[in-house]
Amino acid sequence: MTEDNRINGLAWFLAGLGVGALAGILYAPKSGRETRDDLANSAREGTEYLRNRSRQVADQVGTLVDRGKEQVGDYVDRGREVVDRGRAQWEEFVERGKSLVGEQGQRVNAAVDAGRQAYKAGSSPSSSNMTSGSTTSSGANTGTGTGTSTGVSTATPATNPH
Repeated sequence: MTEDNRINGLAWFLAGLGVGALAGILYAPKSGRETRDDLANSAREGTEYLRNRSRQVADQVGTLVDRGKEQVGDYVDRGREVVDRGRAQWEEFVERGKSLVGEQGQRVNAAVDAGRQAYKAGSSPSSSNMTSGSTTSSGANTGTGTGTSTGVSTATPATNPH
């Protein structure tokens, strides 16, 4: 069946329905006044039914909207808690990182200072007399290697070009 045939059939059905309703009203056992009163009462009842049903639907929709708002509020609160927890963890990690960097910086500074002091101690004129590159022995050296050695060796440090 084509679209035009369907529409045409629907139009004839509605026309027949209207004619049947009109014939039923005209040949009803009630008088015209009673029929009009019945139609007016039916219209009022239908209107009242629609008002009541509209109120019920509005109440149900309002309830659903309220539940939706509560759920959204719960989700927003949960989201805020997660964000706050994440922010706190992030701040804790940043503070840990700062303290680790500070500790490592102190260690590096201490190592640099120790290196400077070692360099200064190795390049000062008073230490060059002490570092002649030979071992000192306690006792007389007879040249035969029978002297007792203290075991302390003072070698001349390599010179740093800096």
